[in-house]
Amino acid sequence: MADLYLALLHHPVYDKNGAIVTTAVTNMDVHDIGRLARTFDVRAFYVATPVPTLHRLVERIIRHWETGAGAVYNETRKEALALVRLAHDLDAAIADIERETGRLPKLVATSAREGAGRLSCAALRRRLGADGPPELLVFGTGWGLTTEVLARVDDVLEPIRGTSGYNHLSVRSAAAIILDRLRHDR
Repeated sequence: MADLYLALLHHPVYDKNGAIVTTAVTNMDVHDIGRLARTFDVRAFYVATPVPTLHRLVERIIRHWETGAGAVYNETRKEALALVRLAHDLDAAIADIERETGRLPKLVATSAREGAGRLSCAALRRRLGADGPPELLVFGTGWGLTTEVLARVDDVLEPIRGTSGYNHLSVRSAAAIILDRLRHDR
């Protein structure tokens, strides 16, 4: 089976006006996506931000749940937060995965936007079931990953389609839906 990794990029991403920005790290994203990573057998979850203050925030969150009062209060949270890793950017996450596995990961971006040649969840599920290179599933914050990031990836995953035409899920919700689809044939 191919190893699955997650990355949540906070830069470079778009804001609602199409400007390239750096978004803030949220406590809920770190907790909830860490828990998703543990639930769906993800090797590691990278929180990628170039902002040193946000690195310290994430380190403090992790420390609280791994060795602080949170470690005793909620052992399952401790287990989930152990999968969270910090990265300066996408390249740092890629380098860490290559060091760990000896192979470059295939990069799969997520996007709420439709587009030609999108990879289906079923196709990625099959790849994950084979003995291939690790897969790094890249989520964006704000209003999505920039074209610069999308140009670097091997594939872009098909968007989640609702029933109403509204398509602006939180990254935590999108990650939950996608991971469920990747791990279960429903």
